[in-house]
Amino acid sequence: MSGRFLTPEQTSRVYDRIGRFQDWQAIYEGPAIRELVALGSFASAQSIFEFGCGTGAFAANLLKIHAPSSCRYVGIDVSPKMVKLSTSRLQPWAGRAEIKLADGSPCLSEPNAGFDRFVSNYVFDLLPPDYAAKLLTEAHRLLSDSGKLCLVSLASGRSGMPRVVSALWAALWHLKPELVGGCRPIDLHSLLASDEWALSHSRTVVSFGLTSQVTVASRR
Repeated sequence: MSGRFLTPEQTSRVYDRIGRFQDWQAIYEGPAIRELVALGSFASAQSIFEFGCGTGAFAANLLKIHAPSSCRYVGIDVSPKMVKLSTSRLQPWAGRAEIKLADGSPCLSEPNAGFDRFVSNYVFDLLPPDYAAKLLTEAHRLLSDSGKLCLVSLASGRSGMPRVVSALWAALWHLKPELVGGCRPIDLHSLLASDEWALSHSRTVVSFGLTSQVTVASRR
């Protein structure tokens, strides 16, 4: 990786430092993530893979409230601190929830068609385009024929205060990406513009001036 993007090692260090404070981001991330849960049909999910599980808050919410009791969950993260926090948080579901430390590669060790949901919240917005493209290829491989790709990312505001906030965020990212956790506003639609994906849902959610894009796609 080059330019302003954080390397996996840099990302690991940043999120090791953030630790439990990541849960505070729910103040502005929460509405978009709730929208994803509503659109992702998790009540019928039997197997979920999450790329970038963070503190495990999203997984715990799914396993406790939305996913069926038979649902299996696998989450990975590049931050050892986040893996530790997630493992602890998901102890009530230890029999069917597994957390793994990622090696920083977009190539995943999970089997073909092993999951019916591939989830990633506020992670694609810290990935370089070439890495994101490779990860989407892996997501396509991991998903079953009827599987769903469920993503949330920062996006550019279109007008008014959201436009100002996203422009300021992007400027901070260009100055020093660590200041904003390595994330910057992106357009998920441009990443999914291929013959592999069919968009099912796409919503823009604004919270505290920050714009998020919520996207659900299925395999073609």
